Amino acid sequence: MSDIDKSRFLSQFDYLTERESSDHVALNCPAGKLIEFCTSLRDEFGFDLLLDVTAIDWDVATPRFTGVYHFYSTASSNYLRVAADCPDNVNPVLPSLTSIYSAADWHERETYDLMGIRYEGHPNLKRILMWDSYPYHPLRKDFPLAGIETPLPAEDVAERTNLKVVAAPMMGGPFHSSGDGKMSQTEPSAKDESWNEQSSK
Repeated sequence: MSDIDKSRFLSQFDYLTERESSDHVALNCPAGKLIEFCTSLRDEFGFDLLLDVTAIDWDVATPRFTGVYHFYSTASSNYLRVAADCPDNVNPVLPSLTSIYSAADWHERETYDLMGIRYEGHPNLKRILMWDSYPYHPLRKDFPLAGIETPLPAEDVAERTNLKVVAAPMMGGPFHSSGDGKMSQTEPSAKDESWNEQSSK
């Protein structure tokens, strides 16, 4: 997408701001304006495909959660990234795009399941990977990379299989992230890296 198109977005929608990006044009949109802007993306600008809905957990920053959307125009072959911050750090909420893009349905369910962002207006917002009573959101920064030992969702499953959900062994763990600075410099690292699969701890 050209800078002219980006300038048109910024001039037509005064609530948008430019977002740093190393590939496609990216824009920040307030959560309260997301439905309005995405409707215009589809109807006025020809972005007829919602490719992906995901999110970022910034951990200790405020706002903590940012919803990220990737759009594509089949007519112009352009990509666009839109980000919207969740106003609440404890109970993150964004409006559902299911009324505009049917593809948002499963994407929003996955992001709700793994990140814990609720999508207001979603017709069937329930977990898609973990079971309904699972108490955690595994892609949040405060969820340990090794996992958390958790009871299976039904007693008969545990009784019949004689199994339980256990934390996964992580080579070199436990892992920690500082949570500050650039994300590329705050990837989780092990406190103890003296052992691996070939050399026992």
